[in-house]
Amino acid sequence: MTTFPELLREWRLAAHMSLADLAQRVRYDRTSLHNFETGRRPTPLSVAEAADEATGANGALVEAWNREDLQRREAAATHRVRAAALAMTRDLTALADLDIAELQDGVAITAVDYLASPPGPMMDRAHVLRGEAFERIRSGHHRPADRSDLYVAAGRLSGVLSYALLDMGDADEALEHATAAGRCAEFAGDAELAAWVAGTKSLIARFQGDYGRALEYIRDGYQWVGAGHGTGEARLRCGEAQCLANLGDSRAANQALDGAEAARERIRRPDSLEGLFGFSRAKQSYYAGSSLIWLQGGHDAERAAREALEAIALWQSGPVEERSLDDERLAHIYLATARVQLDDVEGAADALVPVLSLPVEEQISWIVKRMDRVAGMLGAPRYAGNQTATETVEQINALAA
Repeated sequence: MTTFPELLREWRLAAHMSLADLAQRVRYDRTSLHNFETGRRPTPLSVAEAADEATGANGALVEAWNREDLQRREAAATHRVRAAALAMTRDLTALADLDIAELQDGVAITAVDYLASPPGPMMDRAHVLRGEAFERIRSGHHRPADRSDLYVAAGRLSGVLSYALLDMGDADEALEHATAAGRCAEFAGDAELAAWVAGTKSLIARFQGDYGRALEYIRDGYQWVGAGHGTGEARLRCGEAQCLANLGDSRAANQALDGAEAARERIRRPDSLEGLFGFSRAKQSYYAGSSLIWLQGGHDAERAAREALEAIALWQSGPVEERSLDDERLAHIYLATARVQLDDVEGAADALVPVLSLPVEEQISWIVKRMDRVAGMLGAPRYAGNQTATETVEQINALAA
């Protein structure tokens, strides 16, 4: 059966309308209409109704939209029931006798596994484990001395959920989970977790483009970092650099990155948990690269390219448990972005090779957003006659479709 996106394109062409023509008629931008026709984004009902009238589809488009919307709703309802039932079954069979030490082991393993796993399965696992911690806290089935540890476990698992939802593109849900993680850190009196939560809330605000609020989260988080206690300060300073770079302050952004280097040199006690809750040297270089690409090129772009290359090299040569595949792929995109800013189109295309073959389930929201930006940069008029730029944009669009 013909899908709605296919039908939308068929009726537009039958009406002898370009994307720009239809965009004007339905009062939507051309890029969004292209995404609707390729199925990359769901079409709003209002657009389907307007397109139906504009193309003379006589209700065919609205009927197809309603049919697919019903199918989506039914599939979502089935998925929710199955997921809830499976989570409860696994909870009953695998976690009924879980003691606090085993729960902590589960948190630690999940934190490491997250770096190389799709967010969906990690969300499921974190939800089940957090349910065990929550039930222990609520029921009081624990020793008094374990209560703080249970809150830390629940907080870290809330942090995993926050990252998973952000990687899946839902910043609002991610912030709710991060807020819960912060409350757990407060109840447990755990400064390390509290600093991590502040950095994560800032990350969510940056995802939403609210750099002023992101900067407030960072500066609030500095109260939780102690001299030489883990990588919390280095992570926060790198987050500050991202905010400042997006706000256009090159000098302050570079100073924040230099401050992160100094904070790392002062570390005397490692993070209590690795993986998602650690901040490796590779991750620090990755943050530096992802910050400076938002400035005006030149020396900032040169440093961004160096830092992105350093991050990739460190991940590829370092311990497996520290390798974050999604971040490594994003580092390739940041490297490509910096090279475009330096007018090195060939180098940019080379940097994107590992990302252009990703299957849909591995295209997290960050990858989609950042690849769109590279495509926009390469599609600028200055590269109109550059075959490599044209081919790379086509490959990015094909990946998105």
